[in-house]
Amino acid sequence: MNASLPKKIPTPTMIASERLFQGFSSARLDRLNEMMQTQVQAGMFPGAVTAIVHRQELVHFEAHGFLDAARSLPMTKDALFRLASMTKPIVTTVAMMMVEQGMMSLQDPITKWLPELKDIKVETPDGDVPLARPIWVQDLMRHTSGFVYLGTTRSTRIKALYEEYNIESRVVDITADEMLRNLGKIPLAHQPGTFWEYSISVDVLGLLLERVLSQPLDAIVAQALLEPLGMNCTTWWVGAEQEKKLAQTLDDDPLKIDMLKSYRQNANPAGKSYFKGGGGLIGSTGDYVRYMQMMLNQGEFEGKRYLSRKSVELMLSHHTVGMGGTTIANTGPGYGFGLGFAIRQGQGMGWVPGSVNDAMWAGVWGTSFWLDPKEQIAAVIMAQGPTHKTHTRMLYKNLVYGALVK
Repeated sequence: MNASLPKKIPTPTMIASERLFQGFSSARLDRLNEMMQTQVQAGMFPGAVTAIVHRQELVHFEAHGFLDAARSLPMTKDALFRLASMTKPIVTTVAMMMVEQGMMSLQDPITKWLPELKDIKVETPDGDVPLARPIWVQDLMRHTSGFVYLGTTRSTRIKALYEEYNIESRVVDITADEMLRNLGKIPLAHQPGTFWEYSISVDVLGLLLERVLSQPLDAIVAQALLEPLGMNCTTWWVGAEQEKKLAQTLDDDPLKIDMLKSYRQNANPAGKSYFKGGGGLIGSTGDYVRYMQMMLNQGEFEGKRYLSRKSVELMLSHHTVGMGGTTIANTGPGYGFGLGFAIRQGQGMGWVPGSVNDAMWAGVWGTSFWLDPKEQIAAVIMAQGPTHKTHTRMLYKNLVYGALVK
């Protein structure tokens, strides 16, 4: 018998008798828990932690499976996870706080603080050409800068240059200043503001914040957001004691070995390598729930305001109208991009349920979250199964909306 099939098809009588909490069915949340165990048994990931907030109430918070690759230690709700690209919304939020304070504007040229990039050009079939306009701060926030990731760019030349100049610090360390000097020698893949391509943009945004505030990125993010929000378990690296709480990836996951070389997070990178604003944080589920709730509350949490209502509204709006490129590899179809978040544009094209203008992002290790302002839902899954990450994030979103019945 297929373990993923329900033992009983629910009858109308059974459905009517389900206990509801904040519009969620307890029986359907139990089904979510059962499916997480099925995923563990199927080898999608060793374990996971899932959480759902609805109408400012925590309706679901569960640990599933195991913490370690050997499947000997039970997963715990306070486990730590490599957030990878779920770092991006946090760093973009801090940048938006700086915009609110007048320290910079969305249309500021990034060369105002990063002069190493002043001579950068754009690759075309007819040779490298000058920029039609400067790269703006907004371009870094929405991935329309023309920068790329070497693993996904279509340009073999730019890919080779990113690797030669160690732009992404994939295997060995590189300082912030050296990275920027090297980046200035490499052409962009697109004219700024014309094409959405997932990229190192938020890594560059983090380096720009360091120049604006004359502080290292870890201190900037901690002081502006992590500490005031009470995100006490979110950090850029873990020591020996914290590492015991770090969720692991199964040893047979084919992406694990190379990714661990890139995510060197067991020592403080300060002075050796730049803090990766696009993917460097480690954190707990509970911490990320606090951040999600603040954004769902339009910038306020537990009596403290971090962003204005209108700034959050701007971040969660579509900023890539009429541009080339697609987020489909990360989101499935039907999404555009705002500032730090993918934004759902319509219902009919999506692979799973949701609401128009729900906002999401995910991490390459297997974490994923979204905000649904219409339904007042914030949900997150923390797992470390990179090979199966797309399957996991779509399944979880489907299960969450499948449990929302009122």
